[in-house]
Amino acid sequence: MLPLLLVSMDVSVLYFAIPYISQDLEPSATQQLWILDMYGFVLAGLLITMGALGDRIGRRTLVLVGAAVFGSASVAAAYADSAGLLIAVRALLGIGGAALMPSTLALIRNLFHDEKQRGKAVTIWTAVMTTGISLGPVVSGLLLEHFWWGSVFLINLPAMVLLIVLVPFLVPESTSPVRGRFDLPSALLSLGSLLPVIYGVKEWARHGYAPLPALAIGAGLLMGLVFVRRQGRLTHPMIDLALVGRRTFGGPVLANMLAMFATVGMAVFFTQYLQSVLSQSPLTAALWSLVPAVGVAVMAPTGAVLARRTDRAYVMGGGFLVSACGFLWLSTVQADSPLWLVLAGGSVYAGGLVASMTLANELALGAAPPERAGSAAAVLEAGQELGGALGMAILGSVGAAVYSRDMSDSLPAGVPDADAVRETLGGAAAVAADLPAATADAVLTAAREAFTHGMGAAAVGAAVVMAAAGVFSVGLLHGAGTTDHPVQAAPPAAEREGAPLVRP
Repeated sequence: MLPLLLVSMDVSVLYFAIPYISQDLEPSATQQLWILDMYGFVLAGLLITMGALGDRIGRRTLVLVGAAVFGSASVAAAYADSAGLLIAVRALLGIGGAALMPSTLALIRNLFHDEKQRGKAVTIWTAVMTTGISLGPVVSGLLLEHFWWGSVFLINLPAMVLLIVLVPFLVPESTSPVRGRFDLPSALLSLGSLLPVIYGVKEWARHGYAPLPALAIGAGLLMGLVFVRRQGRLTHPMIDLALVGRRTFGGPVLANMLAMFATVGMAVFFTQYLQSVLSQSPLTAALWSLVPAVGVAVMAPTGAVLARRTDRAYVMGGGFLVSACGFLWLSTVQADSPLWLVLAGGSVYAGGLVASMTLANELALGAAPPERAGSAAAVLEAGQELGGALGMAILGSVGAAVYSRDMSDSLPAGVPDADAVRETLGGAAAVAADLPAATADAVLTAAREAFTHGMGAAAVGAAVVMAAAGVFSVGLLHGAGTTDHPVQAAPPAAEREGAPLVRP
């Protein structure tokens, strides 16, 4: 659980640190977004590669390698002296995180063969992952009260050292009994198919249609098609296409991706609303952001109990419906709304999401054969990371578009640096600091109202996605459950064709 906690924390640990990083390194608006996004993009792009690598060289071995990379990159990020260097180091952190994450779930699949024990372990795994995302801003806020922004990275170092020391003694090695040759072209294709698509979607959502983003999306989809076709021909593929096509695995993967789309996409708005609209300190805002965990504490065990008594597809669909109601609740929030209204909405959507995600993780992991645990876990987590990255890009772009439009309509005439004011709430606050009191108050009031309006629009988008996820879960997963026998690994291509198979 330790590497999972730290890796998931790094998704959100920069939410409160960004204003300090912006002041120190002076990144452009695009660089600021890449500082936030790069970690998740690289993490998602390499999960499939690292999952397949862990099946071959050993999941414990990969944990140790990932801990060393993650710890070293954390030190480099803490002392980065330029926006470009920080972006590059965040990519290195993504490489280390990608080595760590699939191994955690793959080890659970191989350590817990009893269905009930595995269900409990997966519930804990999901709780630790979501807790890490929620705990990131708290740790960030606490450190920023006393130290410089680089401290949010150095907090990883003692945990990674502890991991390297204890793992050889406490965690048994786990590998696939059939170890095929690692396919480097497949690794490059998996990365090359994901990153152009994410870049294209991000740029398209932010600036509208343009030839370059459209070309990037097309190129990424083409490489993805080549990747899939290659997996179907390989003797030892990175992804078992038969497993992915099974509804008890592919369905939960898609459900989890949609859940993380909404979770991560709204997390940025939630923390910025507390800090920038309600003017709370980083630590105070981070502590208040933990309140939605109450909804998780109630809904997660409730969902597990209901899943033992009824079809889990209905429980998952109900969880998504509850989360949709929570997002619609948040869409009613105004700049002067009471704090309890925001926290209550966050508790409702978080509780519904985690209840659904726990059941989806358990269903997918139970459908995967132990020898494919690393690859299966990587596919599941790649979907989650991709969903989170796309949620941050698309929902963030929706909110930014509404903010810019509102500020263009309400910005007082003659305000200097109007472009910065129209771009972000942080830019408006920076400009307002140098304005006369009356003008500054007008700019900040307009900016806070525009940001809240943008947050409401993003919340409506998240609610629509959650409603669709609920319908999808009931329609596709009805009748599915852990009583299904795990799918066996697909026979190698050579065996399927009747040719003799030469094993390494």
